[in-house]
Amino acid sequence: MRSFTALLHAEFVTFLRDKATLTFTFLFPVVFILIFGFLMRGTGTVEHARLGLFVPTDVTNEILEEVIAHSGAIEITRYDSESALENSLGDRSIDFGLIWDGEKLTFLYDSSRVQENYAFVEMAQGIGSEFNLRHQGLAPVLTMERVHAGKAAAMNWFNLVVPGILAFSILSAGLFAISGHLTAMKERKLLDRLIVTPMRPLALLAAIACVRLAVVYISTLITLGIAITVLHLTFSVNWFHYTVLVAASTFGMMGFGTVIALLVRKPSSASNIANVLSMLMMFLAGIYFPIEIMPSYLRMISKALPLTYMAEAMRFATGVADMTLVRFWAITAALLAMGILLFPFLARYVVRVDRR
Repeated sequence: MRSFTALLHAEFVTFLRDKATLTFTFLFPVVFILIFGFLMRGTGTVEHARLGLFVPTDVTNEILEEVIAHSGAIEITRYDSESALENSLGDRSIDFGLIWDGEKLTFLYDSSRVQENYAFVEMAQGIGSEFNLRHQGLAPVLTMERVHAGKAAAMNWFNLVVPGILAFSILSAGLFAISGHLTAMKERKLLDRLIVTPMRPLALLAAIACVRLAVVYISTLITLGIAITVLHLTFSVNWFHYTVLVAASTFGMMGFGTVIALLVRKPSSASNIANVLSMLMMFLAGIYFPIEIMPSYLRMISKALPLTYMAEAMRFATGVADMTLVRFWAITAALLAMGILLFPFLARYVVRVDRR
């Protein structure tokens, strides 16, 4: 027990002295959260849409005004001419424009706002459909009322991105914890020296795993806390599911990192491979872009990536997406099994004096 405590202390001190790993583990996800949060957290929403409206003085617009007021939280700015409306749209004083000449509705959009325009077009279609009925003196055959029946805490796009970033930070920390750290120990002949001691290889692995599990858990809590306090996002975290998932994911990714450690000799090579794999998975696992918009062959690749399922399970644990408990525990068990199955291979790698 004393020897294991000494290993834990040594691993913790080693981690604190590794400035690159320390920065990457704690600072990298926070920077991602802040950059994307401040730049893109309102993307694709029309919660505060600004509509520019031009109606000639000889045209009646009472019905149109009622329809727009009923459409949601829209700030209306009225203009005296089409040119004034177009100028405001060009300098982004308004989000989209509407012209009613008594015969037809014309909506104007800023072509440079590619992502937001999807939301503006959807709202314009709703305004046009309801106005068409009201203008003819008709009423909708069916009325729609949105009732949220799931457990999701929010429907904001960035609420879905944050759990994905947490999953990516777990992936990166797990990969580098084994592939980079132990490959560096192997290159410096530290593992060869440990072989002549009574230390069991699994004790070293357990010490590394315990330190990295604690570090990753604290890192994800810090990142989640910043998203809540700084960006004012809402999550409904099931802390039991969250804790189990973080532990299983970290352990599974450390097991995945054993494959890299077995294939390369130099720490720089291990870091390069881990970087390439993590970056590819980040873009293909639906962290920032929905998997549904990808081509079919990329969706097939995405289904084979562990980060895809880690992100899905993390969204469920943080309360922003629904998932059956059976699927959640299946993903968690698969990640845990990955670590359990691959760690023995790492133990064999540790006890080998050299590889030819």
